[in-house]
Amino acid sequence: MWPPVVSVAHLPLRPLWLCRACAAPWPCAPARLALTREYAEDRVALLIYLGGMLHDAAGQLHTLHPDDGPEPGQLFRRFLGWAIPRRIHGTACRPVPDDPR
Repeated sequence: MWPPVVSVAHLPLRPLWLCRACAAPWPCAPARLALTREYAEDRVALLIYLGGMLHDAAGQLHTLHPDDGPEPGQLFRRFLGWAIPRRIHGTACRPVPDDPR
């Protein structure tokens, strides 16, 4: 379903990218759960949606914090890392490594 239907309470507050309900960095745990349920039958669509949100967040957060904003790896893990399956077709996927900095 496009656009995705997410619990109204746990939507992102742009351009801060905090949850409107709990003030945690979005996607917060309740938003992740809602997105997982919404896209249960179409993981690729979930990743495409989250990639678009990552794109928007990266630009907006950089505008707000040009000198000390989140690192690209942090944003990747926050928006996409949790949604990437750990196993694909019986082959273990490597987890996204932490930023060595």
